[in-house]
Amino acid sequence: MNSLELKIPPLILVLIIAADMWLLSWIFGTWLGLGWLFSTSPALLWLAIGVGVLLPLLGALEFLKHKTTVNPTKPADSSAVVKTGIYRFTRNPMYLGFFFLLFGFALWLGNFAAAIMLPVYVWFLTRFQIIPEERILLDNFGKPYADYLQTVRRWI
Repeated sequence: MNSLELKIPPLILVLIIAADMWLLSWIFGTWLGLGWLFSTSPALLWLAIGVGVLLPLLGALEFLKHKTTVNPTKPADSSAVVKTGIYRFTRNPMYLGFFFLLFGFALWLGNFAAAIMLPVYVWFLTRFQIIPEERILLDNFGKPYADYLQTVRRWI
């Protein structure tokens, strides 16, 4: 197990990535004046934010319905493989929702430099949160979870 695995809660990671996005936007836009700016429609911005709020909410409600933990740093505490609701379409609706929130923040910043952090979020979360979670859940639940891994995509 790597020292970073399951150590940074996803919400904290979102805050770190958002701060990095703001900093990159400021450095490349305001400070260096490179003008890597773009504009977007308010409708797209609000759609991203709406999806970013809705997906984690649906995921958390489904976990609560099945009486299993929503604590992402302790996947071993999971008591059920949740395959219903939003989990029929994505294995990680909460993390996907956080991506949409970050995407909305990048749209709001309107700077391409900020968007550089979106793939960093996906890579870091996949490597240090999702893959270790999947390994632990596979050990805990065996074939039912292995079957779920084969039928539902990790992101979308």
